[in-house]
Amino acid sequence: MDAYQAYLGLFVTSLIAGTFLPFLPGSSEMAMAGLMAARAGFPPALLAVAVGANVLGATLNYLVGRNVAGLADRRWFPLSRRTLDRASAWFDRYGVWALALCWLPTFGDAITVIAGLLRADFRLFLPLVCAGKLFGHGAVALGLTWIIER
Repeated sequence: MDAYQAYLGLFVTSLIAGTFLPFLPGSSEMAMAGLMAARAGFPPALLAVAVGANVLGATLNYLVGRNVAGLADRRWFPLSRRTLDRASAWFDRYGVWALALCWLPTFGDAITVIAGLLRADFRLFLPLVCAGKLFGHGAVALGLTWIIER
């Protein structure tokens, strides 16, 4: 696999994993770690691609939440009512700062949709999501680096 394919595959995987689509929960960190372990790219670049695409996915969640609030009760909607209620309760309790937890599997994706549903200020949404995604992916990258170098 050449570096271009590695970065492109990581981008697509991270973008999908960053959305509320249930296909690849948490797989962006795993894909990034796998590519780092295989030395298939420059680690800081792999981290940047994974985080950037994951933030783009979270932004799509926000936009979907903002524009399709009325569809959340449909049976085909990928997040259950229970997940949405839990995320909404967190959002009500902690406000926009709950977005810093967007790195958590499933809940993190739901909270980005909730932010859109509740029309959170995008000027706060974006830096909090960037920080949260960087934290989650950075922790995996640092942990992997520590394991490999031992």
